[in-house]
Amino acid sequence: MNERKFGEPPFDFLRYCTRCCMPETNEGMEFDEMGICKACISQEEKMRINWVKKREEFREILDQAKAESGDNYDCMVPISGGKDSAFQLHVLTRVYGMNPLAVTFSHNWFSETGWDNLWNVVEKLNVDHIMYTPKRSLVNNLARQSLSLIGDSCWHCHAGVLSFPLQVAVKFGIKLIIWGESPAEFSGRDTYSQKEYSVKSAVDIANVFLKGSIRSGADSMISENISKSELRMMYPPTREELLASGISALYLGDFMFWDHERQAEFLAKEYGWKEDIVEGTYKRYKSVECKMPGVHDYAKYLKRGFGRATDFASQDVRAGLMTREEAFDIASKIDSERPSALDDYLKITSYTEDEFRAILKAKRNGKAKELP
Repeated sequence: MNERKFGEPPFDFLRYCTRCCMPETNEGMEFDEMGICKACISQEEKMRINWVKKREEFREILDQAKAESGDNYDCMVPISGGKDSAFQLHVLTRVYGMNPLAVTFSHNWFSETGWDNLWNVVEKLNVDHIMYTPKRSLVNNLARQSLSLIGDSCWHCHAGVLSFPLQVAVKFGIKLIIWGESPAEFSGRDTYSQKEYSVKSAVDIANVFLKGSIRSGADSMISENISKSELRMMYPPTREELLASGISALYLGDFMFWDHERQAEFLAKEYGWKEDIVEGTYKRYKSVECKMPGVHDYAKYLKRGFGRATDFASQDVRAGLMTREEAFDIASKIDSERPSALDDYLKITSYTEDEFRAILKAKRNGKAKELP
């Protein structure tokens, strides 16, 4: 490949959105007749939404949940220690006066900054909190197994952040679960206009996770070193259990204008929430709770030719914070950087770096097969 000039896409054989810098290798990517991706179209729709009306709808949903909860928790907020879930917890408690149960599935890869942020916000907002942490040997074995099976080093986290909160909601009879950022905000698979309704059944939400980040059920991870019983917290309740429970779920971002930068600034000022360097991106707040996001994003780059820097740069283009040319420039430099955390990942999985790269190369499909 020839030396790339400023503002040019990193790979000249791939098709990119004509408005942002998202490539065709993004899963589920679709372009309209003008070559614009769904995420950019969704951003246009976002600016036309009557957010005052959406807030009123949200208030009605919460009032109903509070009226029906009795002596139980009004709702559940899955919380990781990251920016989104800290903001969710603030909104539910301080703005709407709800009594939520905060639930954490620990990936067992907490950064020091993320650990401090988690407990700081839980303490300052004075909420009940449940956390499950899988044992270290299981996390290490799953990190190896999931990379081999689906090319994802973080499957245990993706599966746990869905399954464990659903299990807790069923067990405690909590009828409403509130997640954060809307899939219409970033995924490119959905737009705001495609959402027929914003409150979904728990079954629908589980399907969103399964089709998106999880992609493979817990049974597929069972091996000589991983038993089914060890995975008990990574199995979501059955469809029948979820339907019988009457649990519904929603994304706060479907009811409130989502602004990452302002949320991060607010949390820092109000709660002392801390940012830090995060490998794989130029943003200092996203996934700050984890030590391994750089490995996950580097794996995505090796599979698809782009990483999280492209995701965020594309969002910044849509928000008017940078030009498309600036986005290509910064994303091309960061996405391809080898993260230092890869050394730790290779140590716990016993993979060599050549094996790591070979596994991810084998997971390429479509135009990604032409990547160097």
